Amino acid sequence: MRLLLVEDDERVAAALVAVLGRHGFQVRHARSGHEALDALVPDGNEPYRVVLLDLGLPDRDGFEVCSRIRAHSGVPVIMVTARADVRSRIHGLNLGADDYITKPYDMGELLARIHAVVRRWPAAGAGPEPGDQPAQPGPLESRGVSIDRERRRVSVDGRDVPLTRKEFDLLALLAQSPGVVYRREQIFSEVWRSGWEGNGRTLEVHIGSLRNKLGLPGLVEAVRGVGYRLIAEQPAAGPAATEPGR
Repeated sequence: MRLLLVEDDERVAAALVAVLGRHGFQVRHARSGHEALDALVPDGNEPYRVVLLDLGLPDRDGFEVCSRIRAHSGVPVIMVTARADVRSRIHGLNLGADDYITKPYDMGELLARIHAVVRRWPAAGAGPEPGDQPAQPGPLESRGVSIDRERRRVSVDGRDVPLTRKEFDLLALLAQSPGVVYRREQIFSEVWRSGWEGNGRTLEVHIGSLRNKLGLPGLVEAVRGVGYRLIAEQPAAGPAATEPGR
C-alpha cells in the first residue's frame, strides 16, 4: 500500500518511514508542498492510499497544500501537526482533511487512524465497502439537486457544485432519507467516525458551507435540540420550530 509522507523534518520523517515500512507501507517522502503536489500527479503507478501531511512546510502552508490536493484528488489526507488549537483543527477539516492528529502522538494511534481512513475510502476500482448504500437523489430532483455517489459529484440545475469530502458525505447521508431527522451523534458517527461531544461547531460550519455552496438555504433544516434533516420540497410558511441560522 503506497503512502505519501509530507514532512520537512528529516529525523521525524526517517522514524516514520521506518515504522510504516515495517507495517507494510511503501512510503514516499516529500519534503515540501511543491514536492508533495508533484508526487500526486498520476504517473501510471499504483495510486497513493493516504497522505500524511505536516502543516509547517518550508515553501507553503500545509492548509494550502491540502486545498490543492482536494481540488484534484479524493485521496484521504491526515494532517499530522503540532498545531493543537481548535481553530486549526476545524479549518483543516473544512478544507477536506479526513483526520487531524496532533504531535506528539502515539504511533499505534496513528496507524489505527491510517487504516481507518483507508477502510472508508478504498482504492479506485476496488468496489464499494460492505454496507455502502447508494444515495437516493430522486426526491431532490424537484429542487434541481442531483447526487452521483459513485463519482462523488453534486450538481444544482445542471451546474457542478464542488464540495469537500465531508460536505459530500454529509449531504449524501441526509439524502438517503429526506425528511428524516438525523441526530447529531449519528451524523458524527457516520460522517466523521467519531463522537459528537465537543464537535458541535464543526458540524454547524459544514452545514452552513453546504447551504451556501448549493445556494439552497432551506435544503438542510436544523431541528432544535436534535439534529438535521433534508427537505426535498420548499417548506410552507408556518410556525417556526427549527433553527434556520444554525
